[in-house]
Parts: sequence; structure tokens; C-alpha cells
Amino acid sequence: MRVLPLFLCLAVLSVTAVAEPLSSADRETLLDSLKKLRGTVTERTDARFRAAVTAYRSAMLSESAAVELYLKCVEKANFDDLHKKAAEFREWKKKEDARISEPSMHRALMHQLRWLVLTLQAASEKADLEKLAPEGQQVIDDLFNDGATLATQQELLRQQVTHTVFARAYKIDAVKLEAWPLSPLELGAFYEQVQFPLCRTSGDLKALRACWMKRIHQEGLLYEPLAAKSKGNGRSIAPEASRPPTLEKFLTETQPELQWQMEVDLFHCGDQRAAAVRMIAHIENHLTHSRARQWSDEFKALLTPSPSLAPVTPVAPKPAEAKPKPAP
Repeated sequence: MRVLPLFLCLAVLSVTAVAEPLSSADRETLLDSLKKLRGTVTERTDARFRAAVTAYRSAMLSESAAVELYLKCVEKANFDDLHKKAAEFREWKKKEDARISEPSMHRALMHQLRWLVLTLQAASEKADLEKLAPEGQQVIDDLFNDGATLATQQELLRQQVTHTVFARAYKIDAVKLEAWPLSPLELGAFYEQVQFPLCRTSGDLKALRACWMKRIHQEGLLYEPLAAKSKGNGRSIAPEASRPPTLEKFLTETQPELQWQMEVDLFHCGDQRAAAVRMIAHIENHLTHSRARQWSDEFKALLTPSPSLAPVTPVAPKPAEAKPKPAP
């Protein structure tokens, strides 16, 4: 029973006896080896990303190609990589046949692939958000113009593209971003992080207001049912009495708050006179809103100049007192 502890003690003593610090030559050799390994890892990662982007770009050009790639990625990520049998994939495909056959899902996969490609570009070290912003806006606009897909495939479209089977099959699901939303339906993140900062930097107040109006309109479309959408522009044609509760809540609570935020933003960016007129009218039109009192307080603070900006009234210097003449 005492053999094992004795053996461990001898092993430690032997290691301690021959332990030596690294020489300069050893350090240089190890650093060179590490550099080569890092280069190999980078090359393999870049090759995997290039292969993924090539496959995504090809698949997003048609519905049939998008579905074909989707099935291949499902088979690899959910079955092959998990060492499941081919029969299990065939059984899954048979059960999901009705859902996979829906045209709206085909188009949703195309929208998802387009956003995934943009996300990978945004994750690049050389990413230029000013160039990616118009492409991102186009993908979102195309999606919101596709009313049937938007109404029936929101669950799929809300999925973060780095968590999709497309990303997992090509081992690129570890991509992290801070200034780019991972789903085309993250409207608040896209406009707040990408579009609005660009408009503010350019000083184009007209473009900033247009971006705000588009965001508010698109936010509303997320709550409209398919039956209430016209084929022309996707706007609601349902009467007010038939609105679903989610849409009613958006129109009465969320939309007025977004409109207020828009006017505050424009005020801070320089459009003070016009924004102030619209803000006082906004408060008057939404007196029963839960945030009406807070809006009034914010508006008062905006109209009240800060102490550092308040005009300073000059103080006249006191007349110098006459000094008494010394006695002769």
C-alpha cells in the first residue's frame, strides 16, 4: 500500500532534479513553432469561411438552391456530426416534408442566407459598416415587402443566423459581433447601431427622419396578420375593430413612444424649431398615454437651457472709494 506514494515522491524528486529554465534558443524555437501553428489555424479558418460564403451566395440565388443547401446542412449538423443513422434523417425529412414544401419557407431561407453573408462580412476585421448599411437595408426592405413570408415565418427569421444549421454545418457558429444584429428582424438594433449613427454623422436630418419613419412602419408590420395585408404595399387594410391585441398595443403604446424618440433625436441633431412644434403637438394628441407625463418633463428639460449655456448678466464694477488725504 505504501508503494504508490513512494513512487510519486521519487517521480517528483527526479523531475525537480533535472528541471532547467528555458534558454534563449529554446524560447525562439518555441515562439517560431507557435507562430507557424497560429498561421495554420488562421489559414484553415479563412478557408472554411470562404467555402461557407461561396455556398451561401450560390444558395441564396433561388428557392430550390436554398432548400437543397438547407437539407444538406441539417443532415450534416443534426445527424452526421451527432453520429446518427441515415435512416433517422430520412424519417425526419418525411415528417417535415409539409413544412419544407411551403414556398414562404423557401423565401425565408433565402432572406436568412443573405443576412448570414452580410453578418460574416460585418465580422471581418476590415468591415466597413458604411458600405454594408445599404445592403442590410435592402435585405430588410425586401423581407418586409414579402408579406406572406413575414407573416408565417417569423420564428425562423428571428433566429440568429450564427445559430442556424447553415452556420453550424460549416463550423462558423462562434462568430461574435457587437455592432451588427444577428437577425434581420432585430430592427431596433439595426437602426440604432448602423443606420442612425451614419445619418447623424452626415448631418442629413432629412435622411435621419426618413430612417426613423421606415423603422416605425416596419415595426408595425411585424404585428399585422397575413389576412390584413394588401398585395400592393403590405400595409394593413383591416378595420380598426378587427385588429389583433398585439397590433392594437403597438399602435397605442409602442408607436407613439417611437415617434417621441424620433423627435427627441431630431431635436438633439439640430432640428430644434420643427421638432419642438411636433413634440408639443404629439403630447397634446396622446394625453392619455402612460408616458405623457415623462414626455412633458423631457420636453421642459429640452427647452430649459443648462446653467452653462444661460446668458450671463454683466455686473457693473463698484466705484472706487475716495481715499482720505493725509493730514498736513
